[in-house]
Amino acid sequence: MSVFDSSALIAILRDEPGASKAREHLGGRAHCSAANWSEVAQKMAHYGVSWPVAREALLSRGIEIEPVTAADAEVAAALWVAGAGLSLADRLCIALGRRLDQEVITCDSAWAVHPGVVVLR
Repeated sequence: MSVFDSSALIAILRDEPGASKAREHLGGRAHCSAANWSEVAQKMAHYGVSWPVAREALLSRGIEIEPVTAADAEVAAALWVAGAGLSLADRLCIALGRRLDQEVITCDSAWAVHPGVVVLR
């Protein structure tokens, strides 16, 4: 089981660098925070990709969307560091990984300092 950041899901959908490694982590159950899911939907619209098609492609691979909890929000707030390069959605993804006790899959190298994070590129 893994928690996916939006960058890893976008890499899969667009066959970007890191996509093949991201696909390897899709075995079993995979999770995505609702905040990151929103980012994926927004980026697909930006790229002119049909969200219903992209959504089905991800859901058919077993991605489960997890709600943001109050506890996730508090962990995300505690993870904030000025200039660290982590958005609120990034920090909510890390918080979800901690809540589920699962590794977090991302293509964003700014996350490398956090335990339990696998950076794909």
